[in-house]
Amino acid sequence: MVLNQIGNEYKGAAVDMRVLVTGANGYIGRHVIPELLSRGVKVTAVDLHCDAVDGRCDTIEADILSTGDGFYEKAGKPDACIHLAWRNSFEHNNESHTTDMEKHYRFLSGLVDDGLPQLMVMSTMHEVGYFEGAITEDTPTNPVTAYGIAKNALRKKMTDYCREKNCILQWIRGFYIVGDDEHNNSVFTRMVEASKTGSGPFPFTTGRNKFDFIGIDELAGQIAATIMQKEVCGIINCCSGIAVPLADEAERFLKERKMDIQLDYGKYPEREDASPAVWGDPTKIRKIMEADKGRKE
Repeated sequence: MVLNQIGNEYKGAAVDMRVLVTGANGYIGRHVIPELLSRGVKVTAVDLHCDAVDGRCDTIEADILSTGDGFYEKAGKPDACIHLAWRNSFEHNNESHTTDMEKHYRFLSGLVDDGLPQLMVMSTMHEVGYFEGAITEDTPTNPVTAYGIAKNALRKKMTDYCREKNCILQWIRGFYIVGDDEHNNSVFTRMVEASKTGSGPFPFTTGRNKFDFIGIDELAGQIAATIMQKEVCGIINCCSGIAVPLADEAERFLKERKMDIQLDYGKYPEREDASPAVWGDPTKIRKIMEADKGRKE
């Protein structure tokens, strides 16, 4: 690995910051890294494979869940880490979530032990479980899926550990991510696939349930802006702050893509664990993005 010197300017001054991004080759990582680079941040990307990683950053191909000690130094002693790595995240009840949680904890606590001063972990609103209304950082958690349970357990352990070690922790809660749908696993991904086969009406729910949708590029910008500051920490909702009916979002998606698909509403029932309306409280992320806008001007 050769460490580059990417010297863009941000707010009229060179940014002297190196960020380690795990899961760099994944759905979110491939969008976050260009956002960091555009802000002048130097990036060390790590994943099992890095074939889709932006070529301007340094790469390490490794399994972080089985790596030994000394990874912090191997990664160039970064100023911060954005931990996106998590396998089978689209399969919410996969047993790997339970078995991997302690491995994630060992990896992250090892970075902190070796001197990492700032840690961001990508999580999910599913750690809250069933909830109606705006999710805040104080909303009680009661996860019902293996994915949500594992993320929530990791949050509790890392919160205590980072507090003990004086490491800044930014716990990012993602909501309903859309965009780059060929690499996603949402209902929108299946709509894209259906449009290619021309298989007739697309079976759908009633579409009445309301969710907080956020585009992948907007999310990536929020993540990059968050890691570049240290004032807003703890649980941070990366969200739009708006609840939109699934039907409205689906129709917008079809129109935007000019897809000739007829949605067959009511063909499927709503999921039993799906809230009638849930969204994120955007107070913290709006503060971060306002400051980020000021840095660019």
